[in-house]
Amino acid sequence: MIIKHSHSTVYVTDQDRAKAFYTEKLGLEVRDDVKMGDFRWLTVAPKTQPDACIVLMLLAPSPLMNEEQAKQMRALLEAGVFGGGVLETDDCRRDYEELKAKGVSFVREPKEMPYGIEALMRDDSGNFFSLTQRHWTSGGGR
Repeated sequence: MIIKHSHSTVYVTDQDRAKAFYTEKLGLEVRDDVKMGDFRWLTVAPKTQPDACIVLMLLAPSPLMNEEQAKQMRALLEAGVFGGGVLETDDCRRDYEELKAKGVSFVREPKEMPYGIEALMRDDSGNFFSLTQRHWTSGGGR
């Protein structure tokens, strides 16, 4: 039986640039950075979350996709079609200002939503993320 989710993949166009973006701009820490031949296993995560990682996977031909598929995926990635998920914060407006000052690109400023305050940002490859400060309720919180 499955007991937990531990890794999610975010495709990137350049692993060194992505590593710098996720660590220097977003403040995540590197968990793994290992070369296995031509393959590089690179993971990052929030310092406060020891049991989950984001795999920064180079978008390139591999056993999972051929050259043409990788080319198509890269075009979609760079066009900003893929979402990387939700990055939770305790103060969306504060973090929006700090990240914007560091050069992080935002698609939408912080906005009140039914579930909290949310801003939409992009990473250096084009993935979009929701930066969310949740409003917890007695029935639907953690």
